[in-house]
Amino acid sequence: MLSWDLNQLWGDAPVKTPMFAGFWLVSALTASIASAQPAKAENVKVYAAAVAKTPLTAIAADYEKMTGNTVTLVFDTAGATEQRFRADPDAALLITTVPLIRNAESSGALKDGTSTLLGSTVAGVAVPPKSVKPDVSSPEKLKAALLAAKRIAVSDPARGATVGTHFMKVIEALGVKDEVLRKTTFATDGIETVHLVLDGKADIGVSQSSEILQGSPDAFAGPFPKEFALATDFSLWHRNAMSPAVKDLVAALTGPSGRGKLAAEGVMPPPVSR
Repeated sequence: MLSWDLNQLWGDAPVKTPMFAGFWLVSALTASIASAQPAKAENVKVYAAAVAKTPLTAIAADYEKMTGNTVTLVFDTAGATEQRFRADPDAALLITTVPLIRNAESSGALKDGTSTLLGSTVAGVAVPPKSVKPDVSSPEKLKAALLAAKRIAVSDPARGATVGTHFMKVIEALGVKDEVLRKTTFATDGIETVHLVLDGKADIGVSQSSEILQGSPDAFAGPFPKEFALATDFSLWHRNAMSPAVKDLVAALTGPSGRGKLAAEGVMPPPVSR
């Protein structure tokens, strides 16, 4: 319980009226209670490519428990993520491909910020778990697998999907574009691509290996053959002026624990510089 000795507080100065003393006491109590209140929790909004959905969700949950702050996660294709981040004044962090961030910085669309490489992943082929996995280790074998499949799923290149855009080039080079597109479903992102495969709605899905592994390790048939290999680097971008809550989340994402969670889900960390 708080107690106050007004004569001690005021020294020799007399307290002239009970009303004035009461007013001073209420003010002092109000200030004391206010200073004892915990800092208001902050919500940190993150736009991220779907490739990092599983590990980022886990990292955000740990961060919320440790800090009392909250995290809003918005996942989309790499291209749509970057566009939506720039259009949202409340957005704090962006996770997307290195080329997209560099292009946005060069054009001035992203400025006064810092980019940190989080890791890399490769494009691969998914099939329903427990099914016979096709051999996709060479261009001819990949071509045969695509022609044999009745239903194919891939993320929509029109929405800025990295793998979807690459896949269009692959089937063009293989000379099977028309045959493949007739049986292709364009998913909103790589996560949906994998879900279509796992739900039995597609015989083959083409996505980032990390998205396939996060959905089901048994669904991964293999990466693209070396002639069509696609490795994609992903970075975290944030403004240089940021709140303590945002700084703490950046530290959680780029620290050993965060990088370990990313690597466990197929987003491999950058090599250690020497």
